Amino acid sequence: MKASLHIAQDPAADEVLSTDPFGLVVGMLLDQQFPMERAFAGPAKVLQRFGTLDPGAIAVADPEEFATLCATPPAIHRYGRSMAGRIQTLAALVVETYDGDAERIWTGASSGTDLLARLEALPGFGAQKARIFAALLGKQLGVQPDGWVEAIGPYAEPGSYRSVADVVDPESLEKVRAVKKEAKAAARHA
Repeated sequence: MKASLHIAQDPAADEVLSTDPFGLVVGMLLDQQFPMERAFAGPAKVLQRFGTLDPGAIAVADPEEFATLCATPPAIHRYGRSMAGRIQTLAALVVETYDGDAERIWTGASSGTDLLARLEALPGFGAQKARIFAALLGKQLGVQPDGWVEAIGPYAEPGSYRSVADVVDPESLEKVRAVKKEAKAAARHA
């Protein structure tokens, strides 16, 4: 995988996301209840502190030690210790299901529906997160199996600025934030 992602808004962190499939999946895992660019910077922090993003090594790491490195300020997430456990669970699944190759999650998908099913099977990924990640894969990495637009729905719309899938620079990040803010305001008034 070689992409040119700009989600973390930090060159070193974005390089990790652009070149390491497991790092990209971890970034998406961390993208909840935390600013998106900081969540997607988390994999680079894990790499710097742990020395690798190899799912096999992460899966078998001592849970307490791994949690400590994830929670050490600046933590990888607001809930660094809890997320460390989720990362290790995700790593174990990638090892068991995809022989340690996270990219196989999407390269092996036969259709948009299959891609969503594979993503929804990941720990910490529900239906919405799976659609957002599938949209990110489709829009920014060219992963577009048959029926991906229909399976993903509105997140696949070009220029919709609904999610991280549309973040390519600081301006698009602000547009995504504005759309999310409007959606929350509309939900409160409904």
